[in-house]
Amino acid sequence: MRTSALLAALIITAGTVAAAPASAATTFPACQHFYTGTIPDRPVTGGHGPGTLVPPVNVSGRLPAPSGVSGGVSGSTVTFTFKRVAGAVAYRAFRNGQALQWISDWGQPTLTVTDNSPCQNANYQLYAMSDASGSEPSIGQVSTSYRVGSDGKLAAWALPKGTVLNYRVTSYNDSGQTALGYNAGPGFCAVDARNIPWGTRFTVPGYGNCYAADIGSWIKDDIVDVWLPGSQANDWGIQRLNLVVS
Repeated sequence: MRTSALLAALIITAGTVAAAPASAATTFPACQHFYTGTIPDRPVTGGHGPGTLVPPVNVSGRLPAPSGVSGGVSGSTVTFTFKRVAGAVAYRAFRNGQALQWISDWGQPTLTVTDNSPCQNANYQLYAMSDASGSEPSIGQVSTSYRVGSDGKLAAWALPKGTVLNYRVTSYNDSGQTALGYNAGPGFCAVDARNIPWGTRFTVPGYGNCYAADIGSWIKDDIVDVWLPGSQANDWGIQRLNLVVS
């Protein structure tokens, strides 16, 4: 996780279509950003990209994402089940990019996730692991996001392709695993997972293709952090750009 970004509001460019947030049957508190410290307001400085556009990230060789997700509001909690993934020994569930639950696979036909502190329009996501170490090669593909709808049930949710987001874009060059678990590198970007679920693909002018797979303390609201090596991260600066969901 990094500290590079700005406190701002999510902006969707006029004239584009975005998925309407699900309206939960039970009114939960608003989802808060995980970082409660002060986030500095940094102005747009401009900058330049690497020159060669980053190609799409390929995660197809990993374990498939869990499927068969079903459930919703139960009293003051959100509970849902999902199907086993062949070759998996454990799973992790996330709410807005924050670890929610670890689930061990002992051969049970379905597995259960419970959120005792749900928030409004939370993005729930899952992945399977081929071993319990949490090592980068063990991390499977992340599922689509699921949100509680007006009927109180969980349903798949995603930003529609073609959605345009007018964001400030910063850059980082950290090594190691992202918050999702994949190794940081070209094409992996940090987002506010309340607004852009992990696994979302979008293009960034002057950079190329982004795959949402990380978060950061200062990555809040209308901030995206793209990965660039070494001094290229500094050269990028802070740019306001129209991102297009692909």
